[in-house]
Amino acid sequence: MAAHLRLRILESITDVPASEWDALTGPNAPPFILHAWLSAMEESGSARLETGWEPHHLTLWRGKKLVAASPAYLKHHSMGEYIYDFSWASAAERLGVEYYPKLVVGAPLSPATSPRFLIAEGEDVPALRLALIQAAVESAREGGCSSVHFLYPREDEAELLEEQGLARRITLQFHWKNPGYRGYDDYLARFDSKRRSQLKRERAAAANQGITIRTVRGQELGPEHARRAYGFYEATCASRGPWGQVQLTEDFFLRAFRALPDKVELVQAERGGKVIAGAFNLVTPERLYGRYWGCVEEHPFLHFHVCLYHSVDECIQAGRKVFEPGAGGEHKIARGFEPTAVHSAHLLFDKTLDKAVRDFLRREHAHLQPAVEQAAELAGLKPWPLQGRATG
Repeated sequence: MAAHLRLRILESITDVPASEWDALTGPNAPPFILHAWLSAMEESGSARLETGWEPHHLTLWRGKKLVAASPAYLKHHSMGEYIYDFSWASAAERLGVEYYPKLVVGAPLSPATSPRFLIAEGEDVPALRLALIQAAVESAREGGCSSVHFLYPREDEAELLEEQGLARRITLQFHWKNPGYRGYDDYLARFDSKRRSQLKRERAAAANQGITIRTVRGQELGPEHARRAYGFYEATCASRGPWGQVQLTEDFFLRAFRALPDKVELVQAERGGKVIAGAFNLVTPERLYGRYWGCVEEHPFLHFHVCLYHSVDECIQAGRKVFEPGAGGEHKIARGFEPTAVHSAHLLFDKTLDKAVRDFLRREHAHLQPAVEQAAELAGLKPWPLQGRATG
């Protein structure tokens, strides 16, 4: 690390003022790297040592000026990351290697691509990126970690990490992308007549069931909406059995709604004067991020209405370019969500384990392109712009 830089590890994001941290993120940054989001995670007890997320933020200082940072955590399990490495932990156990703690560079419980190297304006970006990588590796070794994992970096960051000797992993999410739709009918026109009829029928079901759907945002949001979002999140976790571990607290939702009123939205489905389902989303001018959903009544296609169709329509109206509904969900493909590469990079300090992981990643990567082609075939989207408007 350059002699004029000082590394400081933060044991809480609140150890640095929000203004200084957010000055590194730039305008329209994904919400997951903002000080308010990380603070809500940590101060609510959702991402703390007691829950397996021990804050270990990497910050570089020149004198009293914060010039670069990476959000990072010492992890004591692999839950809530969505770049699944449970099999790696099992392999480590067979080799007699302590897999935990590991150092994770990224935002807790947030499977969305975001910058992992936050650099002050006017600074030497390449040099400070390398300094943060070095800081991550050295602090992980000194802290007794088994490994370093950069989760959901941008593609250019993933390429740099690979150049620096980390093993790059590419996995898929399914994102809706707006090539310039003028209205919802333009979106429907990209499907063949059979699929188009299916989507129309599914979306029409809400009105037939007496369900209305709307988005609550801005000044209309209050603590009752935060509590409602937590209730839906908790209900969904409970429905998933042992994999549905409740990791976020109600206080997290209260803090996030209060601190990020311009970033938070709540989609609500109402029936008979009662809110029966909802989805907690985050927004920037160009992107919508779907996070948590839940319901207290079951109705056909309700999930699709609340989590997909309604928000697609609103993205078109607002001119947003991308809708990221989160990890998993192959059902999204048939509804026009396209396979999209997401990245991670990994360095395991035990050479035998590191070699085994790299061999696994090579085999995994060989199946990636066929999976993309299969997903694209299933989606069946017509190229845009269309030569003629589809009807029916």
